[in-house]
Amino acid sequence: MNIENNYSTLESKVLSEDKTLSKKFMANVFIWMFAGLIITASVAWMFAYSSLLHLLITETGLSTLGWIVMFSPFVMVIFMSFGFNKMSFFALMTLFLVYSALMGASLSFILLIYTAQTIALTFLITAAMFGAMAIAGYTTKIDLTKFGSIMFMALIGLVIAIVVNLFMKSSGLQWIISCAGVLIFTGLTAWDVQRMKKASYMEMIGTETGNKMALMGALSLYLNFINLFLFLLRLIGGRN
Repeated sequence: MNIENNYSTLESKVLSEDKTLSKKFMANVFIWMFAGLIITASVAWMFAYSSLLHLLITETGLSTLGWIVMFSPFVMVIFMSFGFNKMSFFALMTLFLVYSALMGASLSFILLIYTAQTIALTFLITAAMFGAMAIAGYTTKIDLTKFGSIMFMALIGLVIAIVVNLFMKSSGLQWIISCAGVLIFTGLTAWDVQRMKKASYMEMIGTETGNKMALMGALSLYLNFINLFLFLLRLIGGRN
């Protein structure tokens, strides 16, 4: 009987420690994610309401610098993903912060295209949907592993549809793409949060590897939030 009680006590202690580690890790993830979003929003505002935007856009379209700013975030994500093991936490953190700033510069045009009311409303809706799915992913006992695989396949289909519509320029297909984008990135948010919560690297909190994993987790959630915001913005409309 004492053995069973001791085992039960030990099991409860381990579960309690796991929950504490999980909360600490997720707190680090969200702190970095919010830091990235604040940098992106600040840089976007700075570019949109100053002469800096003219460095990116000319009368004939994007400047050379504009094209670099537009595509460099995509290259940086790939570089961060493949260089994770070789890079230090400081190097990864620097890239993440620079990436957030470049995203702000590349997204600054939306502040000129859409009304302030539309952007504010879309942000609130995005935050509410993102928060709800993050909580759902963290608290649900349902295994979302297979769901995540489905979402990734849907994401590949979404990218293909976007490329096709660059040539077709169909407003109907664009509406379908926007709806699909909202659903996909909403689902990926729940899956990402659960994946991070269950991961074995919780034990590495405070270490170089643990800090790097928290940063990469923040990047995943950051991308989910930004994409969800952009697809919702296309659905809501409200252009200047």
